[in-house]
Amino acid sequence: MSAPRDFYQGFEQGPIRPPSEARSLLIRVTRNCAWNQCLFCPLYKEKKFSLRPVDHIKKDIDFVSHYLTVVQHQDNPYQQKEVGLPVIRVGQSDALALQAAYHWFRYNMKSVFLQDSDTLIVHPDELLQILQYLKQKFPWITRITSYARSATLTKRSIEDLRMLKRAGLTRIHVGFESGSDKVLHMVCKGATKEAHIEAGIKVKQEGIELSAYVMPGLGGSELSHEHVIETADALNQINPDYIRLRQLALPPQFPLYKTYRNEAFHPCNDALIVKELSLLLEKLEGVTSIITSDHILNLFANFEGRLPMDKNRLQRILNNFMQLSLQKQMEYRVGRRLGMYATLQDLENPLLSKRVTRFIKDNHLTKKNVDAFIEGLMQRFI
Repeated sequence: MSAPRDFYQGFEQGPIRPPSEARSLLIRVTRNCAWNQCLFCPLYKEKKFSLRPVDHIKKDIDFVSHYLTVVQHQDNPYQQKEVGLPVIRVGQSDALALQAAYHWFRYNMKSVFLQDSDTLIVHPDELLQILQYLKQKFPWITRITSYARSATLTKRSIEDLRMLKRAGLTRIHVGFESGSDKVLHMVCKGATKEAHIEAGIKVKQEGIELSAYVMPGLGGSELSHEHVIETADALNQINPDYIRLRQLALPPQFPLYKTYRNEAFHPCNDALIVKELSLLLEKLEGVTSIITSDHILNLFANFEGRLPMDKNRLQRILNNFMQLSLQKQMEYRVGRRLGMYATLQDLENPLLSKRVTRFIKDNHLTKKNVDAFIEGLMQRFI
């Protein structure tokens, strides 16, 4: 887990960021995942974790700062007109830094996301240097965010979090996935319900926004009820700022897929997922979280709102789906995973409905084979 003191190889960016950070500047602080054992995540498997040296990260920030000046002076920065600026050249990373700067410039340069999977694993004093340097180079930014693991946050002191908050860290994204110790153990999450609660309360206590990710379906059909009950209980004790939903999908490259193929794990179909969401809403009490559904894997793009005032509206979305005929449920499920439908109201669009029903007919989909077909469609989004 130590940082290799290699030569600077140029500007880097990691493979992922939260959907809510689509407009953020991505600054890579660590490479890959130190834990890397979760069975529902294939992203960093066979890849070695490392900490990037602070001076390398600062050079990345310098890269972006340089190219921000370039894009501000040129209508088309990719034409590389001469603007009297020093040129930084480190192989092909030039193009990646320019692309990052241009993207950030287009979206008003307000937020920065620190990559990869658990930036809080960096020593707090080093992370402080990175935050301070970001603020020095880009004093106008209003938000700096990061992923972190609950297991890591439990090891960080209140004083450390307070220091990072004052330096500009405004939001932490944590993959809770579940509050059930049985589910967390089954998927090798490397965290417990108690750790989730301790980490979440600690983040909230210091005034840092908390985005808690919950994964409907992660317990499979066997642990579905416990998964929801225990998750709701943990969230009630934490009251995160955001509860972000990520429905489980099982492409073949996921380690959990092997358990599924061996029939030791039975995935939840969409009907059971809807029941999970309904039970989750019912059991969430005393929280003022914003529920978001900002991923194509989720069944309803409009399943979003603030609790408790929007609870009834969200429940109506679920009830309306369950009241549809099985044929209409199938049409919506297929249309959603084809990217044609986003909400139940799309069923009323005659042009879209005609295209989806034609697809169902041409592919000979029935109530018996649609679950397997939809599993295949969902694998495309991973």
